[in-house]
Amino acid sequence: MEILLETERTILREIDSSDAAFMVELLNDPAFVRFIGDRGVRTETEAAEFIDSRYRKSYRDNGYGLYAVLFKSDGETRPQPAGICGFVKRENFTDPDLGFAFLPDFRSRGLAYETSLALLDYGRDELGFDRVLAITTQDNEVSENLLLKLNFTFETLIEMPNNEVLKLFSRRVG
Repeated sequence: MEILLETERTILREIDSSDAAFMVELLNDPAFVRFIGDRGVRTETEAAEFIDSRYRKSYRDNGYGLYAVLFKSDGETRPQPAGICGFVKRENFTDPDLGFAFLPDFRSRGLAYETSLALLDYGRDELGFDRVLAITTQDNEVSENLLLKLNFTFETLIEMPNNEVLKLFSRRVG
């Protein structure tokens, strides 16, 4: 396991095919489906294909992507998959987009804040980002509050290619 970043309570690494079962669980979590979307991934085989076509492709094409967030729990021999956090390159955005999603047992524990801060520093220091964007559905108050805590500023409502209208946030990091 090659570690990208480590925070006090988490390890971040690239997502790979060994994460298939975890990804099935995360991608089918009701909050993920509601606020991010149904990715149509129901089996570990589909998850492995999704991981390669989305996450692994982003690492290859962009040099960054969404990363597995592993929780370093006390007394556990192996860190537990808790969620994902990282950057998405969208065709309709000039700057990278911060994204995050966590399993229910790992929400409201400050892990998204902790990993997002570390990744924003990584984006600035290692990837040369000056500005990072983020999007939320109009009713996702939890993610919006996290973005505001991370010093993102609401910019505008934006229509996505699928005609969904989302809130667009931005933050200078450079």
